[in-house]
Amino acid sequence: MAESRKVAVIGAGVAGLVTARELQRSGHKVTVFEKSNQLGGTWAYNPKIETDPLGLDPNREIIHSSLYKSLRTNLPRQLMSFSDYPFNNENGKLINFPGHEEVLKFLTEFAKDFGITELIRFNSEVVRVGRVEYEEDGWVVELKSDELSSEEKVFDSVVICNGHYTIPKVANIPGINNWPGKQMHSHNYRVPEPFKDQIVVVIGDGPSGLDISRDIATVAKQVHLSTRSSDTEVSKLDNSANLWNHSKIDRANESGEVIFLDGSSIHADIILHCTGYKYDFPFLETNGIVCVDDNRVGPLYKHVFPPKLSPCLSFVGIPYQMEYMDWLAAQVGMPPVGASLKEMYWSLYKFVGEVGFSSYRDLWDFYSINSDA
Repeated sequence: MAESRKVAVIGAGVAGLVTARELQRSGHKVTVFEKSNQLGGTWAYNPKIETDPLGLDPNREIIHSSLYKSLRTNLPRQLMSFSDYPFNNENGKLINFPGHEEVLKFLTEFAKDFGITELIRFNSEVVRVGRVEYEEDGWVVELKSDELSSEEKVFDSVVICNGHYTIPKVANIPGINNWPGKQMHSHNYRVPEPFKDQIVVVIGDGPSGLDISRDIATVAKQVHLSTRSSDTEVSKLDNSANLWNHSKIDRANESGEVIFLDGSSIHADIILHCTGYKYDFPFLETNGIVCVDDNRVGPLYKHVFPPKLSPCLSFVGIPYQMEYMDWLAAQVGMPPVGASLKEMYWSLYKFVGEVGFSSYRDLWDFYSINSDA
């Protein structure tokens, strides 16, 4: 059996919980540091939003989760299960795309069943991780438990599992500095009510952009979804009365207009950036050995180990591709992702293309019920 090591795991989200379980199974002494008062990471809904709605002010209070109240998973629960711990239907109901509340419950039960909860130190924000001076392998973790106290602890190894859905990326729009309307990032979107009777431009047609556009359209005067494409024609989205597709934004101006590449324009009240997130490790001190360049973390071997600092420093949860998961499984002697799950994954993408994003979750459940009958 390998030597037992004292390991710090940063973050009690999905990656942190699974990492803690596997390290404990291997006989290591694990402490999980979580800055909030509950586990779940991005799946822990927080109705609070940041003081800077764009999330650019370095002095703002950072809210970790980006969940909006109406969010349902965009993958079926079968694809969100752990290999030995299924994400079962709640009370036998066939809801393949559950809400975020059920995901959090699933993670809470997982942590309880495997004795992970007692390894977590809640309300413990990691503010610095660095090498112990004059020691080859030791790592010091500095914690801030509240506004008045901090402490340092030394570990043999550190695993970073702090997620990457917290620090916003925003679109670079020519003329935006003179545009008089309001801007925010989807990180700070929770409910549609603040958009009542407004004309809103949503940038980004990924899952969050599509979901939020439809959520806002229930109360807004108009919602205009700007896609990544430069040649999208103006059209109604899913036959909605007040929701339109547009091409990429060309510019904004001081009169309040947002002009698209196709030449159309809208006088908008709000621009909502659904434009993704940045990797960020503000606590990590490696003297430049590990850095984020063009939103790529590196250098890392297979997105886990920095070669010069391995195996004492590692990252978990950076990529999620199917082929990558199969490669990881092979390294530890586990079988690849099952053929039926892979088929479900690719069938889902085809299904979304056929029926549209707005209704695929409910239609998928309908067809599942009827195909089992």
